[in-house]
Amino acid sequence: MSNRLQAWGLGIAGLLAVFVLWWLLLAVFGSGQGLSALFSPQATLVSLAELLTRGELYEHSWVSLRRVLVGLGLALLVGVPLGLLVGSWRRLEWATTPAFQFLRMISPLSWMPIAVMVMGVGDQPIYFLLAFAAVWPILLNTAAGVKQLDTRWLQLARSLSATRRETLLRVILPGIVGHVLTGVRLAIGILWIVLVPCEMLGVSAGLGYYILDTRDRLAYSELMAMVLLIGVLGFALDAAARWLHACWARH
Repeated sequence: MSNRLQAWGLGIAGLLAVFVLWWLLLAVFGSGQGLSALFSPQATLVSLAELLTRGELYEHSWVSLRRVLVGLGLALLVGVPLGLLVGSWRRLEWATTPAFQFLRMISPLSWMPIAVMVMGVGDQPIYFLLAFAAVWPILLNTAAGVKQLDTRWLQLARSLSATRRETLLRVILPGIVGHVLTGVRLAIGILWIVLVPCEMLGVSAGLGYYILDTRDRLAYSELMAMVLLIGVLGFALDAAARWLHACWARH
């Protein structure tokens, strides 16, 4: 309990240090340009409190979270089966690793014009871009988990005449859940970064769209409040992923 309280205290102190640094940077570099009144922590927190009373903010937040969940779900549907195959079949790993590494190094945002040309404007290209961004950490961590399975478990399953389906469901999948959850946590971080610029692409809802809206209305304190809110939501998603991983590790 003492260590946990100390960790919480240091974490809060670190966040307060970020706000102090934010205020100092504006005081030093923004005072001559009149930016302090627009982007100061005080103005941002006031705008954030006002935004939290508006129903439209929750609608935009829900749209963004739904897109993240759909993109993550698609990435899991593709990444986990592929990771199982790659991790269990060495020749397939040799054949696919160069291609996967090549595709993984391409920024998902570079596919934005092509995705819009092929799928049109709307949610479909966003789902594709998010899934493309999230699939790699899930695939690679799943494959790593399969390769790190204790071979004695597999030998025991074979000695007990377990079918392939039983071996998959009773031995392999429980043995790689921790690796999959690690991939999910990494994928959530990537998804949240890719989401905002994707939502600046011809859609009428979402946090990225709302940032553009505040810019067009010259509501700069609201813009900073949205940036702060995006950080808070991303932090909450990562905390949820860490909690799931910790629960599985204790189990």
